[in-house]
Amino acid sequence: GFVGMALSYGLSLNNSFVSSIQKQCDLANKIISVERVNQYMDIPSEAAEVIEENRPAPDWPQVGSVELNDLKIRYREDTPLVLHGITCKFQGRDKIGIVGRTGSGKTTLIGALFRLVEPAEGKIIIDSVDISTIGLHDLRSRLGIIPQDPTLFQGTVRYNLDPLGQFSDQQIWEVLDKCQLLEAVQEKEQGLDSLVAEDGSNWSMGQRQLFCLGRTLLKRCRILVLDEATASIDNATDAVLQKTIQSEFEHCTVITVAHRIPTVMGCDMVLAMSDGKVVEYDKPMKLMETEGSLFRELVNEYWSYTSNGNV
Repeated sequence: GFVGMALSYGLSLNNSFVSSIQKQCDLANKIISVERVNQYMDIPSEAAEVIEENRPAPDWPQVGSVELNDLKIRYREDTPLVLHGITCKFQGRDKIGIVGRTGSGKTTLIGALFRLVEPAEGKIIIDSVDISTIGLHDLRSRLGIIPQDPTLFQGTVRYNLDPLGQFSDQQIWEVLDKCQLLEAVQEKEQGLDSLVAEDGSNWSMGQRQLFCLGRTLLKRCRILVLDEATASIDNATDAVLQKTIQSEFEHCTVITVAHRIPTVMGCDMVLAMSDGKVVEYDKPMKLMETEGSLFRELVNEYWSYTSNGNV
């Protein structure tokens, strides 16, 4: 009787321990959830989507010139500057290459153009408009971007190319043809209504990148940004991307953040950055002929790397 009672109490005590540990774990998880909510509450909200009293013209930007005036960026008030007084001008319709080693500030510069981060000092002017004075929607809807990691949403091919339903099926098919995606979509039974899974997981990386190209072709923005868009795709897709951009965006300003150095050799101007500063800004061939040029050094490093079979 005593042994049975001891076993019964022992099992009961064990269950109590297990229950206590589970409750402690649940409490810890809930505390973490509260901390995350507090962190989100402390994140400063973005600027207004639209500033009614200061809206740009419907056809802005017409030329596509971009001026960076003493642009200084830091991610928080208590952190050091990541861009140190960037000053240069991208002429309208020019093809601009931005190069530099990892951490040089290339992506931060592009983030500032879209106002993902606001300047600590200085300003960015697009076609005589200080972008800090207009709403975020008015700015971002007038710029095109093909990012390094293409984003697709769960839905249909049509929705991913034209989420606002602004274009006809014929226009979408024409864009798919230019992007070399026509056959891939036609092969699917539902055509433009074919499924796109979350993150585009049922399409290849190259096809996802070409979908992003299709979006920009439909929008026809005067300024297009390629944020290392060819870094994670094969050479065949890269060739399609470059050829389409050259032909369809001939009269647009194209800003390319380069991973593969050869992609900027045909640019009108190259901006070389290091540690958040402009090291040089000139025509690529002139930089190649300049002794001690950072761009020349990066080109030599790239070809040395590829000659060893790394790319």
